[in-house]
Amino acid sequence: MLLRTWDAATLLRSVGWLRLQNRDGRNIYIRPLGEYPLSLLDDLTSEAIEEMRSEGFHPAVVVETSLGNFQAWLNHGEILTKAFSSKVARVLAQKFCADPSSADWRHFGRLAGFTNRKQEHINDQGLFPFVKLMEANGEVYPRAQEFLAEMRQAVEKARRRAARVRVPAIPAKPNGRLLSIEEFRNKPDYQHDGNRIDLAYALYALSHRVAENEVRSAIASRDLSRKGNEKRQHDYIDRTVEKAWKAISTPTRER
Repeated sequence: MLLRTWDAATLLRSVGWLRLQNRDGRNIYIRPLGEYPLSLLDDLTSEAIEEMRSEGFHPAVVVETSLGNFQAWLNHGEILTKAFSSKVARVLAQKFCADPSSADWRHFGRLAGFTNRKQEHINDQGLFPFVKLMEANGEVYPRAQEFLAEMRQAVEKARRRAARVRVPAIPAKPNGRLLSIEEFRNKPDYQHDGNRIDLAYALYALSHRVAENEVRSAIASRDLSRKGNEKRQHDYIDRTVEKAWKAISTPTRER
């Protein structure tokens, strides 16, 4: 991807350049910068859009990306942290049968006014469909406060449950200092297997109440270029953290 960070004025001045890029086979995507109050749901049907409205999740923006296929942006009315935003997006994607692989805080949506260059969407005339803006009211959906409160309760419940379960056998240092990820990397038990080290550290750190963002940063401190591009690297970190949370959130059965 050719990434650009633009304000609205620069975007408008660059429409001609974007049209040339689009004509030459590139897709045009967009998202807000940093943390923001929006969640993207991808690969929705028109029935799913109607279901969202009927349940109080009115989209702030609806874009038709190809015939009968839609993306919707929901406005939560408040800025969400990246980790919480991804959790919210995953729950919403499951609820409305959206694409789960697009459910995270950093996903791009298609920019209306340009063509969708996926080969599968070429019509009988050999043309690509235009991405169409169907509605854009920008409004906060009616159930925003209620839904976010439920999500926060669920996150807190999972945190309390994780705090009650038995932590991994690796103890803190005698002086009370927690082990660093570098110390895990130097342990011969893991045979320099980066994936095993990352998961073991995530289990240990989260069980000892290290903040999730610090755990993510620690995992990202090694070279993850073999995982692929930046998105694939983020996906790997997401999977590792989720596996760790799942493991420590499952109570140990009495034998």
